[in-house]
Amino acid sequence: MLKDIKDAFINFITSRLFFLMVIMIGLGVVLIYRLFTLQIIDGESYLNEFTLKIRKERSIASSRGNIYDRNGNLLAYNELAYSVTIEDVYESGSGKNAAINKTLYTLIHMIEEKGDEVVSDFNIYLDENNNYQFTLSGTSLQRFLADVYGKQYVEDLTYAQSSSSPQEVMDYLAGTKKFAVGEYAIPGNRKTAFLVGEGYTRREVLQIVCIRYAMNLNSFQKYIPTTVATNVSEETVAIVMENAANLDGVSIAEDTVRRYVDGAYFSHIIGYTGKISSSELESLSQNNDTYTMNDIVGKSGIENYMESYLQGTKGSEIVYVNNMGKVIETSDRVEPVAGNDVYLTIDRDLQKAVYNLLEQKIAGILVSKIQNIKEYIPEENASASNIVIPIDDVYFALIDNSVIDISHFGGDQASDTEKAAYDSFIIKENQAMTQLRTQLYDNALPYNQLAKEYQEYTSYLNTFLTGRGVIMSSAVDTEDEIYQAYRTDEVLSFREYLYHAIAMNWIDISKLELTSEYSDSDAVYDAIVTYMFEELMTDTAFHKLLYKYMIHENSLTGKQICMILYDQGILSGTMAEKATLQNGTISPYNFIISKINSLEITPAQLALDPCSGSVVITSVNTGEVLALVSYPGYDNNRMSNAEYYARLNADKSRPLWDYATQQTSAPGSTFKMVTATAALEEGVVTAGEQIKCEGVWETLGSPAPRCWIYPSAHGNLNVVGGIENSCNYYFYELGYRLSMGSGIYNSDSGLERINKYATMFGLNDKSGVEITEEEPKLSDTDSIRSAIGQGTNNYTTAGLARYVTTVANSGTCYNLSILDKVTDSGGNLIEDMTPTVRNTVSLQPDTWTAIHAGMRRVVMSKSYFENLGVDVAGKTGTAQENRNRPNHALFVSYAPYNSPQIAVATRIAFGYASDFAAQLTADVYKYYFDLEDAETLIDGTATDTNTNISGGD
Repeated sequence: MLKDIKDAFINFITSRLFFLMVIMIGLGVVLIYRLFTLQIIDGESYLNEFTLKIRKERSIASSRGNIYDRNGNLLAYNELAYSVTIEDVYESGSGKNAAINKTLYTLIHMIEEKGDEVVSDFNIYLDENNNYQFTLSGTSLQRFLADVYGKQYVEDLTYAQSSSSPQEVMDYLAGTKKFAVGEYAIPGNRKTAFLVGEGYTRREVLQIVCIRYAMNLNSFQKYIPTTVATNVSEETVAIVMENAANLDGVSIAEDTVRRYVDGAYFSHIIGYTGKISSSELESLSQNNDTYTMNDIVGKSGIENYMESYLQGTKGSEIVYVNNMGKVIETSDRVEPVAGNDVYLTIDRDLQKAVYNLLEQKIAGILVSKIQNIKEYIPEENASASNIVIPIDDVYFALIDNSVIDISHFGGDQASDTEKAAYDSFIIKENQAMTQLRTQLYDNALPYNQLAKEYQEYTSYLNTFLTGRGVIMSSAVDTEDEIYQAYRTDEVLSFREYLYHAIAMNWIDISKLELTSEYSDSDAVYDAIVTYMFEELMTDTAFHKLLYKYMIHENSLTGKQICMILYDQGILSGTMAEKATLQNGTISPYNFIISKINSLEITPAQLALDPCSGSVVITSVNTGEVLALVSYPGYDNNRMSNAEYYARLNADKSRPLWDYATQQTSAPGSTFKMVTATAALEEGVVTAGEQIKCEGVWETLGSPAPRCWIYPSAHGNLNVVGGIENSCNYYFYELGYRLSMGSGIYNSDSGLERINKYATMFGLNDKSGVEITEEEPKLSDTDSIRSAIGQGTNNYTTAGLARYVTTVANSGTCYNLSILDKVTDSGGNLIEDMTPTVRNTVSLQPDTWTAIHAGMRRVVMSKSYFENLGVDVAGKTGTAQENRNRPNHALFVSYAPYNSPQIAVATRIAFGYASDFAAQLTADVYKYYFDLEDAETLIDGTATDTNTNISGGD
């Protein structure tokens, strides 16, 4: 009985426990189910499906507005494209950096193997010596450094941080404190030293750091992708998708890419777009708080100036992502609104035509100045107009401006000609290094006793050490007696100078490998020499110098240079064409001349004088700019690529510089209308009064300035004749009279009166164009020479265009503009941007008559304006900047003379003679007024310059 009761009790308890166990298991299953169906809505949780879903609102980029010319021709637009992106879906921990870097390394190689480019819009690039360099300077650089080191304000940077070199920034970003791009001394052993960059090329380190830096800027916003490559090919899309399982966080996204039509012609006007910087974000967010660190914004030109118009309104959508960060669902989409369209006053066809005419003219000047000689040695007091270009300088220019890639000479794919050049280079390098070592130790000759070749090498060594920070420029006392003896008097050797620099603590010994920080001067000197010789072995700039003297001594011949142009694909030609060069049917000199004539080799590539210029054309009666030409241009479609930017930055023709708005120079005799106006209006001369030019103006004694016609003289001239003949003597006298307010010569008084009228013509401030422009400078010294446009007068071509526009329309000085109107994407007018009137110049009618008549007679004396089909008035100008280089060539003008429509300001930098600028302008008028067939004018060949070149200015 008791046993039965016991068994029953056990059975009861067992069944209850089983039931409880079942209940507990069920509750556990429910709990697990609920944990795996947790959904987060902006920080709040609820239960839904079996998959973890995270809900987030995501913005959708808007389409940027288009840019058109005045006639509705498309200049900038957006094109649908595929982009490769990456999101940070990697688990935190010690292996995160290595995992991301491995993915990026693999991804970068996939992209490049398919011929696409990785985005590299970072503020550091690799130069031709494979050294890291900043793209920024000044306050922009300091803001970047603050971002790198995680400082909110620039003022928070330590001295070491604020003065970081590009290499130090890269070492920091690639180090273990940030992205750990490299490897441990014992792979996988984190207790051993971390070797920055180990296992990667410097280029690969830069690429990975660039992407990691962008990812880091997005880190506070989850599920925001970072772009790795834009506008990729279908082949890249395919390979990325095929390998998606091994590329965590990598996706292919539909995107838009900014496209520029005829980029080189409009690059300085339109500018380009790029990833927003922290300083840009701070500035733009003051008026629009929707900007984020992932946005693309205008970086320069109209893209930058009109950012608020071109940037549309973002859309939004709700995205659901899984625990790996992959989007699994979207909802509640709000479409973005496209940006507004911007119309320019620029005429597309005119802009392109004038650019091509300018290039043809510069090429023509070059061809006329190149001679089949090895070296130009100027005679004492030789005129700048007599400077010629030896053919050896042309051969070297192809190397010096990196048209020819000398790094290819010693490579596996080098041609036989390249290999021969490289073998000769090795011999030359050994000779030069041996001789330099002898000079530095055994036979330290004073600088002025060295051969010219070794003077140049030695000067480079000094520049090299200063550029690398071994010689600390901030510590050098330029007034020091020994410094002066070496740099100015040239009576000391480089060895003596270096020992003095060591003694004066001008050397940063931390750059050197020394056994002790207390090393004596001999040890420091030895370390400097060792450093130089080790670094020079891979220094491209020094190697170029060696090639220069190889060309001079014919160990690298002109024929070899020309054949290498074919070998490297710089020129294309048939086997027969190459054979004529190889067998001597055509000489290397004639070959090069023919290629410059045909513009297969351009002035920009050679970067010799001249290689640049600008032309600005305005509508006389509206102040609208019809063409704003700067040569050379660049391809603004490629500005997101750091390597392309690096090439532009190193290009000696300075294509990134806008020669129309950023180059300033003396106006030369184009300024004489200002002086004539001042003299007539101030009553120091009358329109009919004669002043006799005697060749040398001696009123103030020695040194007496001369007229350009000296030893001849112009004789008696009135104001019209003074302008017509550009007589310096006449205008020296006007400058003198304007300085005699109280019967005593006072230069400042004369300058004040001249500058009063320069200001009326708008020369004292920027022209008004809506892109970056240098500030002009009114002369503040020497009223006599300032009266002929010298002194310290300095103006942009755009500034001169406003000045001559005001002359042409007899007194309306506009704020010039390149903006016409803004419309929405449907074509509805948002804003009309008519140029405003800055001021009105009120002069006596006789003054205007004299000025216009003088300018008309200038043009009538030029044979290339005869029978043009339109009457032109203008003024030539020649401006000296450097006695060792040709003068700048200038010409300002307007047409038609009796009823002006357009004004043109032309400058060819280092263009020898003002006649060349005037000849170019004549061709511009032929094109604009349809006076000659466009195909005849713009035929892709160098323009003849041997027509009516006067000796005046």
